[in-house]
Amino acid sequence: FYILMLLCYVAFVVMASYFDVTRATPLLVISGLFVFCCAYWMTKTKCSASIGKTCLPLISKFTKRLSVIKWFVQLLAYVLAIAGVVAYLLLYVGTDPNQYSSLAGLCVFLLLLWLFSKHPTKVNPRPVLLGLQLQFLVALLVLRTSWGLEAFNFLGGRLQKFLAYTHVGSKFVFGLHYEEHLFAFKVMPVVIMFCATISALYYLGIMQAIIGKIAWLMQKTLQTSATESLVAAGNIFIGQTEAPILVRPFINDMTKSELHAMMTAGYATIAGSVLAAYILFGVSAQHLICASVMNAPMSLAVSKLFYPETEKSKTFDKNVSLNKSSDRSLLESISSGVSQSLPLVANIVGNLIAFLALLAFINAVVSWFGAMVDHPEWTFQLLCGYIFMPFAYLMGVDSKDCLKFGELLGMKTFLNEFVAYEELSRLINARKSCTDSGLGHLSPRSEVIATYALCGFSNLSSVGVQIGGIGALAPSRRADVAQLAVRALVAGTTVCFITACIAGWSFI
Repeated sequence: FYILMLLCYVAFVVMASYFDVTRATPLLVISGLFVFCCAYWMTKTKCSASIGKTCLPLISKFTKRLSVIKWFVQLLAYVLAIAGVVAYLLLYVGTDPNQYSSLAGLCVFLLLLWLFSKHPTKVNPRPVLLGLQLQFLVALLVLRTSWGLEAFNFLGGRLQKFLAYTHVGSKFVFGLHYEEHLFAFKVMPVVIMFCATISALYYLGIMQAIIGKIAWLMQKTLQTSATESLVAAGNIFIGQTEAPILVRPFINDMTKSELHAMMTAGYATIAGSVLAAYILFGVSAQHLICASVMNAPMSLAVSKLFYPETEKSKTFDKNVSLNKSSDRSLLESISSGVSQSLPLVANIVGNLIAFLALLAFINAVVSWFGAMVDHPEWTFQLLCGYIFMPFAYLMGVDSKDCLKFGELLGMKTFLNEFVAYEELSRLINARKSCTDSGLGHLSPRSEVIATYALCGFSNLSSVGVQIGGIGALAPSRRADVAQLAVRALVAGTTVCFITACIAGWSFI
């Protein structure tokens, strides 16, 4: 049956290429990727033993030289990285002082992390430097090369097109005028569909393969343990409470530095389901995808700077495999994903109702106090704006936007990123429509930096979420998780700030 289906597919590809090869190009690319994955799987499962037996004698002959070669490669990588940074500064940054501000802000944030590190003298420079290198490479790829920009634009466009199919179900359930209730009937259904898609990909084994390869890459390049690398990779796609489940059997044996890295990755990233919602708000899909990818390795780099490893990890040189889905069919996995998304949707809706109501109350109180001194225009956001203005300036935000940018950072930190992204989408729409509406607006550069700075779960409410979620998975580590929670929150917030600095440094 499978051979017959494969022959039919090959015949269809040949026929499509015969009619119009240009139109069939995406089909040919998908087919090529499928062939590559099949060849890789067959080589790994069927031929890995014979390849290892053949190559092992050759490898053993060069074992004595490996350390010298490894040292030379690392030195060459550092030299090339420094030369690349210097060349970039000379070629691109010379005309824009804001880019120098972003670069200076990056250095300040790294210096503060080191000064307030748990063990400043025991910091391993490799994960920090290589984490920064990965950040720079992705930023330059997306913001400085035309083909990289087009690739991420293509990904963002395909994701937006895929998410648009949600509107068919929303229209059927809620009626033709469902878009009048944008958040409840248009944004939240996207979360449900995305969770169902992730569950289906997990059943097919695609999600395990993607997360596993990203984790392997970070483990080998940054020299982090298997568990913390796996959680950081998982956080690109799933949330801060779901990612620790990937390494649940190992949490009890994790070192404090690994726990800190796991929590930092949770604070510094966002789940794919809410990322889809932010895209629907009108925030740039290209930059959201880029920020999600960049924050994962940077969370490990910042964590190893802020809380260096001083113990011996039990999974440093091990490979941790992901479990298969417990669902028995593809349809069951989709249904399971929908069921799992409903509490998430209810949680998001409930949090927004509560936080926005409390924000209105706090604004009324602040305005009442301000009226006592003839300043009734005072609001909680305005106070946050003044508190976070220095951080906005360090990220290279235009000076005229620093106050409004600080307000967004305050909303994200003291409320949550959903409220902040909703406000950012209003500012983006105000600029595009050339209307002020009392909101003001940001410059395109500041909007891009804000997209990166807000891309994380690092807010006060997430502290309780992580203590409760990880504590439930490993009750014996609850005290350690509570002890590390605030430090990890600071680290996760700084990851977002550093990513925003790199984006501001690279953005023209």
